[in-house]
Amino acid sequence: MQPEAKKPLISLSGIYTAYEGDHAPVIRGLSLEIHKGEFIMVGGPNGAGKTTLLESINGLLKITHGHATVCGLDVRNKGHEVRKRVGYVIQNFTFDPLTPFSVKEVVMMGRYGKMGFFRRPSAEDQQAVERAIGMMGIKELEDRPIGILSGGQQQKVLIAQNIARDPEIMLLDEPFSNLDFLSREFVMDILEKLAESGIAIVLVSHAFDDLPDRDIRLVVMKDGDICFDRTCPSEHVEATVREASTPGAIHA
Repeated sequence: MQPEAKKPLISLSGIYTAYEGDHAPVIRGLSLEIHKGEFIMVGGPNGAGKTTLLESINGLLKITHGHATVCGLDVRNKGHEVRKRVGYVIQNFTFDPLTPFSVKEVVMMGRYGKMGFFRRPSAEDQQAVERAIGMMGIKELEDRPIGILSGGQQQKVLIAQNIARDPEIMLLDEPFSNLDFLSREFVMDILEKLAESGIAIVLVSHAFDDLPDRDIRLVVMKDGDICFDRTCPSEHVEATVREASTPGAIHA
């Protein structure tokens, strides 16, 4: 039997994924393994299937063919259980200005998968929320209504919400879209620390100017499959994505 430490947290083998009502799959025969504590950047052109990959990992889209396990669970029939163990920061989400929840209440929602909707938060839940708020540097915002915050502040709250889940995996779809330069740098540093703690980070982004100064595992997608999967220096990431996405580029 494979040692527990060597088992991938995410194991996708020849998966196909299609949106409901679509005839053609968006993901086509994709295979990928990701282990505990890995930091993965996912790049590629618009329409390559990057968001679909995250939704497939999280059990939000039906996998029609192939095999997929996440945190040791079969995604095809245990999607609800998978989502309790995975954090997912979706792209370009904003709250209505009249949303009747404070920042702290929104972060606490990240604990619902562990505590259920009808149980009062425990001391452990409160501590997890306080840690996440402190980590994201938003303590001074915790009592403010979420809807009146700027887009960048709301983005930090959503990241804190997912950190509060104590996830084994964090999926992030364009998390820097509403952040200024210093905030992007700050968030990237937080994600690095999460990876060092053992959380697998899967980050979809078009922003490659604030990457940590080290080698990064880069996955490039094109036409619903992976055309590049290799570790490369952070300063080469943008050029590598561009080159691998070019029509006629050889799979690597």
